[in-house]
Amino acid sequence: MEELCQQISSLTKAVKGLQEGYFQLEGHLEALAHTPAAGAAPPLGPAPVVKAPTPAVSTPAPEPQIPTPERFFGDCTLLLYSMASFKGLRIFAILMMIVIISYIGRISFKYKDHYIPKFLIHNYLVSNGMFSLSEKETSDPFSANTILRKGNGILFVETTDRMEPPSLVLCAIESAARVYPDRPVAFFMKGLEDIITEEDEKRAKERFPSLSPFGNVYLFPLRMDQLFNNTPIKSWFDKVDPKKEIYWTHVSADACRLAMIWKYGGIYMDTDVISLRPIPEDHFLATEGFTATSNGVFGLSSHYQLAWQFMENLVENYRGEIWGHQGPGVFTRVVKKLCSWPVFNSTDDVMCSNISYFHPQRFYPIPYPSWRRYYEVWQNLPNFNNSYGLHLWNYMNNKGISMVPGSNTLVEHIYQKYCPTTYEYVLGKLTNSRRNFTNIFRQQ
Repeated sequence: MEELCQQISSLTKAVKGLQEGYFQLEGHLEALAHTPAAGAAPPLGPAPVVKAPTPAVSTPAPEPQIPTPERFFGDCTLLLYSMASFKGLRIFAILMMIVIISYIGRISFKYKDHYIPKFLIHNYLVSNGMFSLSEKETSDPFSANTILRKGNGILFVETTDRMEPPSLVLCAIESAARVYPDRPVAFFMKGLEDIITEEDEKRAKERFPSLSPFGNVYLFPLRMDQLFNNTPIKSWFDKVDPKKEIYWTHVSADACRLAMIWKYGGIYMDTDVISLRPIPEDHFLATEGFTATSNGVFGLSSHYQLAWQFMENLVENYRGEIWGHQGPGVFTRVVKKLCSWPVFNSTDDVMCSNISYFHPQRFYPIPYPSWRRYYEVWQNLPNFNNSYGLHLWNYMNNKGISMVPGSNTLVEHIYQKYCPTTYEYVLGKLTNSRRNFTNIFRQQ
């Protein structure tokens, strides 16, 4: 951007020089036309040149050193105006306009045609008094803004106050930490206290022994009122009464994931999704059963326009009494409007507009009507070679069925392979529990 601005400034000055030269030449020709002839015939050789006075040129003000959108567009406007006034360069002006518009289009839609440049968003919000970052938010080394600044995080969220999540949640986070060792894995928890110092972070991770060994796992407090700032969700959040919402835990989670992806970018996963292998795409959606788009796993860059559309759709079509209307319902409505409805002719993924749309096999090889199959014993274990992760449909598991060490169920084998630290942790707790029970029984 800086190099382009410098080139445009130089070109602007050059055009000004050409314009001044044009005016001088025009003055010469006019003076020559009005000079009376001396004698019967003009002398051979060039006619005497009468110089017209050179118009004064004001010294341009010093240009700012840091390129900004205002300077960029200002230079472009000045350049085109100068060239337009210079009759001989009108065609060149048109060509330059095409080049500049093409360049603006290329940087404005960095990620295909759904990316809104961060510098434009930041300048707009700040100039309109809608957004400001405190010194703490920009300098805190333990904040989500700092840890997730590269936009490649794996994001999880817990919207209840519970601080002892079930083993499935711990397995989902551990598996992601193992599959994505070079990316931050962030777990936002509503019940977590603020983390300000390194000691706070250490103390928070000590609550979860199975996650402590992983240096790329980060715990952050979830503060919805701050998260929703500068998004369409904020107006809805300020009006809604959680006490009157029968599905508040799920509705708030639906809203949080959209705001998190908008703000930080990366990949969002539900806490019942176990990662198997890296997802090769940064921008993707997934279908969970051909007729509905999942909001349980998706990936977008920060400030991706599609995330904004999701948030707007949630607010405009909000019906809290219908489960899933604000979750998969939002994604399904937007996708249907965006690209009618993707059709799969094989297990290959397809495109929805300019974004990858994953086949159900990627995360839902076992569909929700058969969710109990994860907790059954299989004679031949599936390899899930076509899957990036497994969604275990925890919402359907309203009886709280969990992985039991020694049960030989499919979910036990999944734990052993993809989250072995959590498996050992659960096994250790079970062993200690049995030992304590035995000691109590003997004392009686």
